[in-house]
Amino acid sequence: MVAIDVEGFDHVLRALQARGYSLLGPIYREGAIVIDAIVSVHDLPRGYVDTQAPASYSVTRNDDEALFGFVLGPVSWKKFLYPPRLKLFSMTKSGKGFEVSPNETPEVPKYACIGIRPCELQAIAIQDKIFSDGQYTDPVYSSVRKQLFTVVVQCARPAGNCFCASMNTGPKAYGGYDLALTEILHDDSHYFVVDAGSGAGNELLAEIPHRPATEVDIERANTVTRSAAEQLTKSMETTDLPRILNESFEHPLWDDIARRCLSCANCTLVCPTCFCSTVEDVTDLTGAHAERWRRWDSCFTSDFTRIAGGNIRMSTRTRYRQWLTHKVGYWVDQFGTSGCVGCGRCITWCPVGIDLTVEVRKFRDSHTMQS
Repeated sequence: MVAIDVEGFDHVLRALQARGYSLLGPIYREGAIVIDAIVSVHDLPRGYVDTQAPASYSVTRNDDEALFGFVLGPVSWKKFLYPPRLKLFSMTKSGKGFEVSPNETPEVPKYACIGIRPCELQAIAIQDKIFSDGQYTDPVYSSVRKQLFTVVVQCARPAGNCFCASMNTGPKAYGGYDLALTEILHDDSHYFVVDAGSGAGNELLAEIPHRPATEVDIERANTVTRSAAEQLTKSMETTDLPRILNESFEHPLWDDIARRCLSCANCTLVCPTCFCSTVEDVTDLTGAHAERWRRWDSCFTSDFTRIAGGNIRMSTRTRYRQWLTHKVGYWVDQFGTSGCVGCGRCITWCPVGIDLTVEVRKFRDSHTMQS
């Protein structure tokens, strides 16, 4: 491990740009922390902190100079690996037929993602299983992922809806990154303890002014993540959860949730792992040119399960049940891991404050009483 100051961190960003990477990182915009293009440390939301609760999110200025004093905003890295809209192909009328043109292959973006949280790193690993590592691959996702440089920031504090520790996804990442930073603010000093997790990370650090991390530096870094874990107020017990939900398929608790749920799809759109999509065809007014697009969709939308014989999930009850049982239930059978990373976004951005951890606990408690 090494230690670098804030200026050294800016050297890291410049070195990545020199290698041809486009930098993506957190910025403050319109009252929220979002992910967008950055150039230097001056673009980062220095001194900002977020406060989250069910159906509640706000960002305020803090007294310190932390570059990563916030936790998570509504935008996940999924947006850049798995675009919200993607043109698949186009067709142009030619005589009595059409000429089909595949989507023009754009230059594959070479992203360096700055400020990934440990839970989000796990979310990327989960989407790797879906889009890159299985029998079927998504060429766009895979091509972007292969060139991705990941800079993780270990969490110094949880948001009010975080439950990463119970999902084994945080508040500290132990691997799978190129670089991992722990931000240290101690007395008048402000620096980062940096761990390289790949050859590319080690190679980059060799070019950056740094000093070896001392035992004191390492202990301070460990204290940061230990303190974050101790501050967590939410958890989700996952033992036997797929079986419990499967055996609760007709439980009246689904009706209780449905009375509150708006089927707005916010939870799936902010989720860093949800990947439902649909295909739509559009045409110009002349009918001479048409395009087919893939775009994000949600299992909460009314048309998502419309098939030739009708719609198989007409009610909010059945839609929410599908989402929850898939996310933390049979996702395990499909991909060998839960689809939830404990980021808490679905709780924060649910307009009526439905809390995933609370609902799961209700099913578990009810199942225990019936056993």
